[in-house]
Amino acid sequence: MSHNAHDTASILMEALPYIQRYSGKTLVIKYGGNAMTEEVLKNGFARDIVLLKQIGINPVVVHGGGPQIGKLLEQIGKKSEFIDGMRVTDEQTMDIVQMVLGGLVNKEIVGLINQAGGRAIGLTGKDGNMIRARKMQLTRKSVIENQPPEIIDLGHVGEVESINPRAVRLLEEDHFIPVIAPIGVGADGTVYNINADLVAGKMAEVLKAERLLLLTNTPGVLDKSGTLLPELTQHDIERLTDDGTIQGGMLPKLACATTAIRSGVQSASIIDGRVEHALLLELLTDQGVGTLINP
Repeated sequence: MSHNAHDTASILMEALPYIQRYSGKTLVIKYGGNAMTEEVLKNGFARDIVLLKQIGINPVVVHGGGPQIGKLLEQIGKKSEFIDGMRVTDEQTMDIVQMVLGGLVNKEIVGLINQAGGRAIGLTGKDGNMIRARKMQLTRKSVIENQPPEIIDLGHVGEVESINPRAVRLLEEDHFIPVIAPIGVGADGTVYNINADLVAGKMAEVLKAERLLLLTNTPGVLDKSGTLLPELTQHDIERLTDDGTIQGGMLPKLACATTAIRSGVQSASIIDGRVEHALLLELLTDQGVGTLINP
């Protein structure tokens, strides 16, 4: 579509109240899926982040890297194993996870943002013991009646025990953009691979962020006919979960979002990272581009 000067002015005026609302506020953005594997989307995301920072908003990026980890494991002849959607992570796999998340992926995102004119700095949860983690305990109901649940060992897969946000706040105050890899450290020094959605949600809580945004490979939350649900309350989510509308991989994302909201985050969004400039469309336009979750 082509726009004349008046169209451009109208677009900017539509964005003005949203810029005023979010100016000076922190937004935590979970970056993953197609948005971080397709060149056009990667460059668009970097420019979106720089624009948000330039207009006075403080974006904090938490990224995943599952496809990149799987690709490197395949190259060394190691098969990826998943249980309930979580990667089984032995010591060798954890070395690859750290290499990919803390090195390759993190540095690529930082480089793209800096190339677009921003000032990004990459971190992992190991830096300054920022993310304290504990081993995730996965249990399954025993197939034998009256027996205790089966405990499944996922190796170096962790969950967030606590986050010290001091380093992130210092970077924000000095006008840098933090880019965080979801790697945590246990009390005994063991390193853990943590789901990026969980880290983003917890980071939003401790930073008292205005919004949490989760980029996905779907348009958002869909009803049973596949139609986008543009806005949900926590009551709606409970109802749609009970009747089976919400299921599968969307459940942990919504659990992460609702937990963040209960802890003080004003709202959360699940948005389609396959749409170019999805962040700007969701944050700075009337229509949005995903599902907005309110208290």
